Amino acid sequence: MGKGARKKGPNPDRKPKVRDVFVGQPFEGLAAEPELIALREFVPSATAKLTLAEGGDVTLGTVLPMAAAAFVRSDGQRYLGLQVQTRSSDISRDLGRSLRWVLDAKPGDVLSVPDTTTPTDPDEHNRLQDLLAPAAELELTLHSDFGWWLPEDADASGDVAVSLERANAAIMPTERLGAGAYWVLAGEKAHLRWVRPEPENLLLQALARLSAAGTLGLGEGTRYAGSFRAHGLLVPVWDLDPEAHAREWAEPKDALGARLEEALKSLDAEPLNATERRARDGLIGRQLTIR
Repeated sequence: MGKGARKKGPNPDRKPKVRDVFVGQPFEGLAAEPELIALREFVPSATAKLTLAEGGDVTLGTVLPMAAAAFVRSDGQRYLGLQVQTRSSDISRDLGRSLRWVLDAKPGDVLSVPDTTTPTDPDEHNRLQDLLAPAAELELTLHSDFGWWLPEDADASGDVAVSLERANAAIMPTERLGAGAYWVLAGEKAHLRWVRPEPENLLLQALARLSAAGTLGLGEGTRYAGSFRAHGLLVPVWDLDPEAHAREWAEPKDALGARLEEALKSLDAEPLNATERRARDGLIGRQLTIR
């Protein structure tokens, strides 16, 4: 009997393999998508109450003690961490599994890393899109340190104290200027980092239209520095005068936002001209991608 004839047929007891596909835009479909990306990537210390589809009291935090995925404080307050090192192909699923865990956890429990090893079940409903109210925005509180890790009148000790000291030392002054828009003082430089919800191609065309018209800046002494991609969205960045206070950029940022909206609306009726296309090519050459 030849080899072909000896081949075994399909095993009826074998479970079909589920391919783990990389999700490039893990927060898609959530109204808070730009804020989630900002909190995940560059906001140092912030918290927000999550609006759960089935109810529950959980606070989202940028960084938790020792970069944990989730934990329950001694007073019973539950926290879900965004900035964790371990990740799978779908951050939304990682966070959803950690959220499920913290809802059942007890005071003092800590989830050090998210569950990234359990095989994906096609019927699993553990993504953030399944667990959060999709239309809910985030009511953010920015903090100047990580004292919110501890209940009031509690003192840190051991590894938590060391982690707290290191986290506080690494904070860069940050202020929120609007949805997904943050002023950041990074050493001797100040920036506006703005997570935009539009599709990348449309946003680049609108930015190019403003660039060609000489209206892409936020005023004298500012310049468009470039952009980076984060979790499926584009984040334009502007260099600002570090001597100016964050609140001084609120009005110029809003004016820029209005110009950008007008440029986006004009694209259907007015395709980019040659000068604007060259400006777009220059903008594309100043992009980076982070996951």
